Amino acid sequence: MRILITGGCGFIGSNLVRYLLHHEPAAHVVNLDLLTYAGNASNLADLAGDSRYELVRADVADRDAVRELFRGRKFDSVLHLAAESHVDRSIHDSTPFIRTNVVGTQVLLDAAKEFGIRRFVQVSTDEVYGSLGPSGLFTETTPLCPSSPYSASKAAADLLVGAYHHTFGMPTLITRCSNNYGPYQFPEKLIPLFISNLLRGEQVPVYGDGLNVRDWIHVEDHCAGIVAVWRSGRPGEVYNLGGRCEKTNLALTHELIALAGRTFAAIRYVADRPGHDRRYAIDCSKAEQELGWTPKVDFSVGLRETFDWYRAHPAWVESIRNGEYRSYYERQYGGKTAANTSVSE
Repeated sequence: MRILITGGCGFIGSNLVRYLLHHEPAAHVVNLDLLTYAGNASNLADLAGDSRYELVRADVADRDAVRELFRGRKFDSVLHLAAESHVDRSIHDSTPFIRTNVVGTQVLLDAAKEFGIRRFVQVSTDEVYGSLGPSGLFTETTPLCPSSPYSASKAAADLLVGAYHHTFGMPTLITRCSNNYGPYQFPEKLIPLFISNLLRGEQVPVYGDGLNVRDWIHVEDHCAGIVAVWRSGRPGEVYNLGGRCEKTNLALTHELIALAGRTFAAIRYVADRPGHDRRYAIDCSKAEQELGWTPKVDFSVGLRETFDWYRAHPAWVESIRNGEYRSYYERQYGGKTAANTSVSE
């Protein structure tokens, strides 16, 4: 059984490659990744000698390269994770988000249709739903209302996936997940960014008042959910995957500060980003009831293990924090202290 995973050198992708190889002995995994700034081949360096794993460097939006790959490998399934995924970067320039997230999805769908793929799983995000008020949960029937160029590009891709099922009868499925955390996450995202800053004795940049709410899920639970949808999900359906763990950004920041043994003076408030969604929360009961999947990792345990992983892998973190990432960090957070706020004690 040959499975194509796109974006397999990224955070969720690399964890999914390992999960599949461990739980599916008959699987041969081909990883299609362009190795852009967030795609790190070293995330899977330990699999270099594994005969069931193969890395192919190519662009999902390159139609000729993708068709040639499908023609030569005869895939059974596609698990599509390749995406530009950082909201802040999409605000600076949405062009790569449209190319990878929208055009890349269309190219993959066309190839999957041409070569008769048995299952096509689109791995999406709860951000396509927009922002919630102080109560309520996103369900699979919540109308799409994306707020950022990133979430708009993912919503467009989801609509394409649904249209290919409706129009061509393709066996497509969509997962929408809440915020992930765990090992190998690129340190522009909140948890690894804050951990790496705290380990270096630096302040952490908190947007606005820090009261934006996110639901958190460990990447291992997310991978288990993706595989459950791939194995048993109904074609044409959407499945939400969440951790049932809502936290304000400020409360999460305080937990990380405590793990680092720092004081609240480690916080530096910065001006809020444009269009910052206030609250996300996932209702994942459909996946639980239909697929028998449920999130298992306790957040406090998973957060401590994640903190310890970054502390034990300083070379991995430093190799990423240098160069282009440092320039991005200064552009995004440097000199953006919010008006009328001060460092919290």
